[in-house]
Amino acid sequence: MKILLYFEGESLISLSGIGRAKTHQMMALESQNIDYTCDPFDDYDLLHINTYWLNSINMVNKAKLDGKPIIYHAHSTEEDFRNSFILSNQISSIYKQYLITMYSSAHEIITPTPYSKKILESYGINKPITAVSNGIVLDRFEYNEEKVKAFRNYFGLKEDDKVVMGAGLFFERKGILDFFEVAKRLPEYKFIWFGHSNGLTIPAKITRAIENRPFNVIMPGYVKGGIIEGAYLASSCFFFPSYEETEGIVVLEALAAKQKLVLRNIGAYNPWLIDGHNAYLKENNDEFVETIKYVIENDLNELRENAYLVAKERSIDNIGKQLKQIYERVYEKYGK
Repeated sequence: MKILLYFEGESLISLSGIGRAKTHQMMALESQNIDYTCDPFDDYDLLHINTYWLNSINMVNKAKLDGKPIIYHAHSTEEDFRNSFILSNQISSIYKQYLITMYSSAHEIITPTPYSKKILESYGINKPITAVSNGIVLDRFEYNEEKVKAFRNYFGLKEDDKVVMGAGLFFERKGILDFFEVAKRLPEYKFIWFGHSNGLTIPAKITRAIENRPFNVIMPGYVKGGIIEGAYLASSCFFFPSYEETEGIVVLEALAAKQKLVLRNIGAYNPWLIDGHNAYLKENNDEFVETIKYVIENDLNELRENAYLVAKERSIDNIGKQLKQIYERVYEKYGK
């Protein structure tokens, strides 16, 4: 059995979570010696599709004509589309109907968390849905002194600087405005927001907030490799006040780095993150401010080890095993 992993518009998704999901899926399949291709012109036995645009529609239709099983990977919902791009709220209901049509074209659906599965079920989609994490490459986030040095040198950090790290696209949904507000109330710390968005897609409110952000907020854009990995390892805490996620790959990365996480208490983290056990889940900026001060001033070694255990459960090898079971089940039912 040969799998086609299909991702449309790779230049558009390369800086997003879906872009990292592609890399993780490839590694997961390789970990289980599953034959796969990313070339839509190759022969294949099962389509595992991850994107939603015109070529994706064509791939689904062609797979149907060829009688090949289709698995749709549901990375997106109406809920996480809102408060993102310009006009996202105005067209979100149309986007929801489009997603329902696309997801319903598959034989089965994979989505990252029990929470996103529940959302899709609430849409009335009558297809089997399985929650499988996007996974995490644990080796990337093992402690490495050279990565830590690269991070500190890149930003010219002093030994006693306390750094609060965040990451994501420039979406209101990601909590970037709250990140700025909390930074303003904690001037004694440096705040670094990693990420980038095309300026043409960013609402004016977000652009103004970025231009007028507090003096202690650094925005280096999209950074990869040892510098950002060093940031996960060496920051004083990871602060991600997102209002909506299907999972949050940056959260998995922070867990793998044994970071101290301060997050908004949202459905995506239920039941795998527990307040005070492996992360801190809070409701508003007042709570964020107090919690960040607390985690920076305390080692919290047990919490960090518990965080790592969550990431370990979502290792690439484990994700590969889960995908293999789904592929075999779907192919046995629909591919012969």
